[in-house]
Amino acid sequence: MNAVLILSTASTYDEAGRIAEALVKEGLAACAQLSPIESWYRWEGKIERAPETRLHIKTTAERADQACDRIRALHSYKVPEIVVLPISGGSADYLDWIAQAVRTEEG
Repeated sequence: MNAVLILSTASTYDEAGRIAEALVKEGLAACAQLSPIESWYRWEGKIERAPETRLHIKTTAERADQACDRIRALHSYKVPEIVVLPISGGSADYLDWIAQAVRTEEG
């Protein structure tokens, strides 16, 4: 199985929603889920704290680079969080659905 999970965050729910909608609409992700979170991080030498919206994006390894490029293009952050994690197991039906949902016409 070649499914991956892309983790990202956005400064607002609306921004995260725009990213999620674009990825699914463009066939770069099977689905994306949004969750409100609070982040603590170091930025430009200071400790920062901010509300954010986390994105859990499911796609395939073959589409991950394109999805990451699209996240960067749509994102307001100078350095957005983009982490790609392999999915090593799970429901075979669900993982097959991910593959089918992002299949390109060539593939």
